[in-house]
Amino acid sequence: MFTGIIEELGTVKKVVQQGKAMKLTIQASEVLSDVQLGDSISVNGVCLTVTDFAKNEFSADVMPETFKSTSLSAIKERTKVNLERAMSANGRFGGHFVTGHVDGTGQIIKKAASENAIYIQISVPPALSHLLIMKGSIAVDGISLTVFGNEDNTVTVSIIPHTASETVLGFKTVGDIVNLEFDMLAKYLYSFMNRRQETTPPKEGISEGFLKENGFL
Repeated sequence: MFTGIIEELGTVKKVVQQGKAMKLTIQASEVLSDVQLGDSISVNGVCLTVTDFAKNEFSADVMPETFKSTSLSAIKERTKVNLERAMSANGRFGGHFVTGHVDGTGQIIKKAASENAIYIQISVPPALSHLLIMKGSIAVDGISLTVFGNEDNTVTVSIIPHTASETVLGFKTVGDIVNLEFDMLAKYLYSFMNRRQETTPPKEGISEGFLKENGFL
């Protein structure tokens, strides 16, 4: 579990791809201060497991499903990536619940500055747009952000200068692909309500059979 508050920008040092699987080696410092084998680190919003580490780098495997459904399939050496360690139980919870399980990808279609804010409009897979709620939460490349616009299968978010300088969204441009994770509570609620509708038998009205069974006919 993560918060969507990025701890540092790492740099991809090495990419070893075999079919639709890969091994990444990423240079970092802050997220390695207390790292252990098997720890979870979010890389551009994708939860990866540390399989090896040294003083200033760690390695992680990307399995075919992750390769297929996230932007990591196009990652290259020397690329900057957002990094966040799994949330600790004794720290402040400054973002929102982020699992690191990416729901899909979107494309930046507009980026515009307005005073101290940068507004970014991103395409959203039509099958997932129902999970967007105005002023709700969404994770973009692992960054916890607020939904400021939601129309025509797009989402608009806004970042402050600090977020622009400390995360990959600061230098991503129109046409770039980003990982999207929709609000976990919205997903659970939607799933629960739909499952309830599917499993609840429809209420029957008063039929001729009902009247006969109860002695009215």
